[in-house]
Amino acid sequence: MKSSLKIVALTLAAALCLGNGSARAQSDYPNKVIHFVVGFAAGGGNDLFARLVVQKFQQNTGWNAIVENKPGAGGRISSEYAAKQPADGYTVLVGATGQMSIAAAIYPNLGYHPTKSFIPLNMIASFPLVMVVPIDHPAKTVKDLVAWAKANPDKSNYGTSSPSFTIASELLKLKTGMPAVAIPYKSSNESNLSVVSGQTLFTITDGPPAIPLVTGGKLRALAVTGSERSPELPDVPSMAEAGYPEVDSQLWSGFFVPAGTPDAIVAKLTAELGKALADAGVRESLSKMAVKPGGPTGDAFKKYIEADIKSYTDVVQAAKLTFQ
Repeated sequence: MKSSLKIVALTLAAALCLGNGSARAQSDYPNKVIHFVVGFAAGGGNDLFARLVVQKFQQNTGWNAIVENKPGAGGRISSEYAAKQPADGYTVLVGATGQMSIAAAIYPNLGYHPTKSFIPLNMIASFPLVMVVPIDHPAKTVKDLVAWAKANPDKSNYGTSSPSFTIASELLKLKTGMPAVAIPYKSSNESNLSVVSGQTLFTITDGPPAIPLVTGGKLRALAVTGSERSPELPDVPSMAEAGYPEVDSQLWSGFFVPAGTPDAIVAKLTAELGKALADAGVRESLSKMAVKPGGPTGDAFKKYIEADIKSYTDVVQAAKLTFQ
C-alpha cells in the first residue's frame, strides 16, 4: 500500500512539474528565435510580404525572428514541414492560397490540412486576379470576349501557370459557357507574354507581372476578379461590374502556427503581428505591391479558408479538373 501511494505521489508531483514547466514556457515566450517559414524562394511575393511584416514585428517587440525559405511543390513542402514542428509558437508558417485552400481542394492525399493541422493567425494581404487579352484584340469587355470565343472556339485558349489561375479561368467558363483550352506555362510572366505574342487568347493571372504590361500598352485588361476594382488599375471594371459577380477568385497570404499551440501564445502572436500589419508604412508598402493589406484573424480567418476550400472544390468537381 505504501509503495502504491508513493508511486501515485511521485506521478502527481511529476505532472505538477510538467504543468508548471508548460506554464513557465508560455509566460516566458518567446525566449528563442521564432522561425517564419516561407514556401517560396527569396524575392517572391510571399517572401516579400513576410520580410516586410516580420521586420516591423521585430522592431515593435524586440523578439528574435528569422524568415526561412523552404521552396518546392507550390509551397506544400513548407506546409508539411511546419505541420510537423512542435506546437510551441517558434514555427510560424507563411501560407498562401495555393498551398492551403487550393491544395486542400485538389490533392486528395495532402499531408496536412489548412485548418486542422494549423491555427490561422492573421491574413497578411489579399488581391484579385487580372484578366488580360492582346492589346489589338477586338474584345473590349469580358462579354465581348465570351461572344468572340463562342464564335471562334478553335481559336479560344488561355495561358496558365498555376492551379489558382486554371481554376479562375475554368470558373469563368462555367459561368459563361465560353470554350477555352488551357495552355500550361512555367510562370505567370510567361503566360502574360504568350498573350502579348498572340499565342493565347487570354490569361487570368496575378497583378504584379500583368499590370506593367497593361500600363505599358502591351496588354488590355478586361476585368479584375471579385467585386472591387484594383487601385493599380482604377479604370478596369471588376468581374461583378462586368456582369459576372460569381467569378470572385481572390488570392491571399497569412500566418499560421501548428495545431495545438497554446492559446496564450496564439493570442500573443496574433496581437503582435496585427500591430505590425496595422503600421502605416507596412500598409503602404503592401499596397504598392498591388495587394490589399490585412484581413480577418483567428476564427474569422479560419471560416474564410473553409469557405475558400469549398468554393474551389465545387469548381474542380464541376469542371472535372485533375492536377498532378
